[in-house]
Amino acid sequence: MNGWHYIGSLQDIPQQGSRIVEAGSLGNIAVFRTHGDQVFALADRCPHRHGPLSPGIVHGDKVTCPLHGWTIDLATGAALGADHGCTRPFAIRNEADGLYLQLPVNGD
Repeated sequence: MNGWHYIGSLQDIPQQGSRIVEAGSLGNIAVFRTHGDQVFALADRCPHRHGPLSPGIVHGDKVTCPLHGWTIDLATGAALGADHGCTRPFAIRNEADGLYLQLPVNGD
C-alpha cells in the first residue's frame, strides 16, 4: 500500500468541504478542499475527543471540529490557540488528472 494512490478529482470535493477516504488499518482520512482549491489530508480524528473532523467547517487553511469547536491547522494537523494536540497529516498532490494521496507501508 506504499506510494501514491489516485483518489478522484478535485471536483469530487466541495469547496470548503471534505470527503472521506477509507484507508484500511489507518482508518478514515479526511481530504479537505479550501475556497482557494488547496487540498489537505488529515486522519479523520480530532485530537481532543477523537470525533470526526470531516463534517467540520473549513475556513482558510483550517477546520473547526463540529463537536467541541477545536480549530485544526489543515497543513500540520496541529490544534491552534490554547488547545493542544495533533492529528496525523498525509501528503496529497493535486495533478492534472486528479488527486493522489500518499499512504505508508503497512499502515505506519
